Amino acid sequence: MKPRTRLAAQPEQLVEWLAGIARGNERDFQQLYRATAPHLYALLLRILKSEERAEDALQDAYVKIWQKAETYSAERGAPLTWLLSVARYRALDMLRRNRPEVALPEEPDLADVVLADTTSAGPYEDNMTLQAMDAIEACLADLPEEQRQALLMAYYEGLTHAELAKRMDAPLGTVKSWVRRGLLKLRESLTERGQR
Repeated sequence: MKPRTRLAAQPEQLVEWLAGIARGNERDFQQLYRATAPHLYALLLRILKSEERAEDALQDAYVKIWQKAETYSAERGAPLTWLLSVARYRALDMLRRNRPEVALPEEPDLADVVLADTTSAGPYEDNMTLQAMDAIEACLADLPEEQRQALLMAYYEGLTHAELAKRMDAPLGTVKSWVRRGLLKLRESLTERGQR
């Protein structure tokens, strides 16, 4: 079922709910779902381009979140980033089942630096999202055109390296290099701006 409700939740609350889920607390799981499902669903819909498939992947992602909540570590990144990564890998798994040539990316995950959804969640989330998106746009603008296009198509359209190479009319190794270097530069730039 497509998520429709959203609670305003600060990162500290998400961390608390994840800790509760790691202990088997179903109420914390329900609260985390209501607060974050719209973000994850938006990302899944962008990648899978089908409401039905996005809903299936969302369900799979939350099963994985329930099973692996104890593996989340605040030192490695924001809780929403971790949740988005889980969802993204569920989508890639689904794509790989339908298209065996889809491989997991070799580069760092763009979800480390991008929020999935910019719809209104509350004043705190709106402010954080706007700040993050402004920083990301500024950092993307500093990337060479090929790197920027490769990143955007890979992560917002869910294209594989091979599909990127075909679409961009470039050798596969070159496209892989653009994506990897672009992600590293984006991460470095965001770190300098204090957004991670």
